[in-house]
Amino acid sequence: MEAGDAVARLVRDEGTRVLATLIRVTGSVGLAEDAVQDAVVRALETWPRDGVPDNPRGWLLVTAKRRAVDLFRREAARSGKEAAAMPFVEPEPAEVVADDLLRLVFTCCHPALSLEAQVALALRTLGGLSTAEVARALLVPEATMAKRLTRAKQKIARARIPYRVPEAAELPDRLTAVAATVYLIFNEGYAAAAGADLVRAELTAEAIRLARLLASLMPDEPTVLGLLALLLLQNSRRDARVDADGVPVLLPDQDRSRWDRSAIKEGVSLVGRGLRRAVEPDRYVVQAAIAACHALAPSYAETDWDAVISWYDVLLRISDTPVVRLNHAVAVAERDGPAAGLALVDAIPGLTSYPWWHAARAELLHRLGAAAEARTAYRQALALGMSEPQAAHLRLRLAELG
Repeated sequence: MEAGDAVARLVRDEGTRVLATLIRVTGSVGLAEDAVQDAVVRALETWPRDGVPDNPRGWLLVTAKRRAVDLFRREAARSGKEAAAMPFVEPEPAEVVADDLLRLVFTCCHPALSLEAQVALALRTLGGLSTAEVARALLVPEATMAKRLTRAKQKIARARIPYRVPEAAELPDRLTAVAATVYLIFNEGYAAAAGADLVRAELTAEAIRLARLLASLMPDEPTVLGLLALLLLQNSRRDARVDADGVPVLLPDQDRSRWDRSAIKEGVSLVGRGLRRAVEPDRYVVQAAIAACHALAPSYAETDWDAVISWYDVLLRISDTPVVRLNHAVAVAERDGPAAGLALVDAIPGLTSYPWWHAARAELLHRLGAAAEARTAYRQALALGMSEPQAAHLRLRLAELG
């Protein structure tokens, strides 16, 4: 990795933690975002030239705090009010930073906001995703997402939503949005929607860390157990998912000896706990059970597709979304053949702007020997945008068709 890229990743990773702390100090999401953005720009300008500070987070925190004070005074002067003193922020220990991250999740996921706004705001602030990346993750236009984020920040300020981890009795009301947020942060890290890399390891690590924090708060909650299990099982394949050149290695071709067996063991154990504690099927526990089927198969050829499809049938009863239908169709294609899978894929509504619907069609058409239709579908997938490694893989498949 180039030195400049390493610095950029460090700044992005530490910037999220600094933002979480600065929101607590300032009480303003917008002010904290502006101040941290300015500090990030300064770091990207100076660190490659002068070297990374001994305490990168402390440097960013102090720089962002000073910028926040300037912005705070400027706004006070504009409104004709006297600026109150803002407490000085010293670099804080890791456990305080972790608490700030969790506070930020729960602040973004307050019931006063719509579920869509909760998840979008948490992805933007906590996950560090751009507005465009959040829009792609939630399958909405970028302009719509920008307006949604602005309204959410304004409502937090107007409603004086507290920046804290809720009391135990309040946790269940927040869990749906919090779990969705952590899951989507992981997804963006596991298979980036854009950029030069397939994996953004800082996001997958952040999501797993947050899932563990949630598990410490709610150790018997099936949703939390399933969420953590799912992330661990998916992430267990990280070392086998790309080759030495950064090209994606698909599941059938992965070297399973490189999978993280300790993560698989923990994940499977959590699936069992989640299944025992769930009164009704839980979407994250069921998804983790599907991931466990893949993790425990000795080889791709020995995957228990009956079990996988059975779990997808359960998932469709509790979370019948177009993306779940797509994944179910792909599993059916593995068991019953590409024609059966393609019939299900073509019957799914609402995914024409989703590149992986077109990619799935292309692959199944490719297997069926429908070269012309497969070429069209591959091109449609590529036109909708994805990370460069994913695009490179689809271009290779397209080239195979001549």
